[in-house]
Amino acid sequence: MDSRMLAKYIDQTLLKPFVSDETMRAFLEECRKYGFAMAAINSAPVSFAAKILQGSGVHVGAAISFPLGQTTLEVKCFETRSAIAEGADEIDYVINQTRLKSGDWAYIEHEMRCITEICHEQNRLCKVIFENCYLTDDEKKRLCEVAVRVRPDFIKTSTGFGAGGATLQDVRLMKSIVGNEIGVKAAGGIRTLEDALAFIQAGATRIGTSAGVKLLQEFQEKGNA
Repeated sequence: MDSRMLAKYIDQTLLKPFVSDETMRAFLEECRKYGFAMAAINSAPVSFAAKILQGSGVHVGAAISFPLGQTTLEVKCFETRSAIAEGADEIDYVINQTRLKSGDWAYIEHEMRCITEICHEQNRLCKVIFENCYLTDDEKKRLCEVAVRVRPDFIKTSTGFGAGGATLQDVRLMKSIVGNEIGVKAAGGIRTLEDALAFIQAGATRIGTSAGVKLLQEFQEKGNA
């Protein structure tokens, strides 16, 4: 693996609510410079980001119903369509854990199917955020099985705003169920090159982190081009 390949694993994130235009611009220019897979941002600045990243090959990713997932399906669908219209290439949405914890698996599958279909109709990628720190292993497995039926492009461990982030155990569990049919995104608490490479080894096909520049610089300092 070289540094360009590693960069294409990374969704570089800036999801804080108090970001100025200048800070956002600097972040986006950094994403362009390093050639990350995606700039992961909230949905409000998507049009701003799309203009700056146009032609760069770096996707604009919009976080939907973030970070709690506690908006109605209608609102999630509207936000998804709006973000795509503004220029989002990828959608990362948070499932409704209240419905999951209430045993309403039909709702969870319907929600996933609706948002995935909106994305795929517009040739956009869809990622489903589980927020594993609040789930049992059985719930994680069942969510993966729903994903196998619905076929989003990725399933994702965490928002990075919950009580816990990605774990190698969770990535291995998710990968064991979805195989190569659906990507697995590890996100939340990944701040070192050692951790990032361990997650990739475990089966992650994307890494969500705010430390992407640090990871690449560390990778290059170790003599990797």
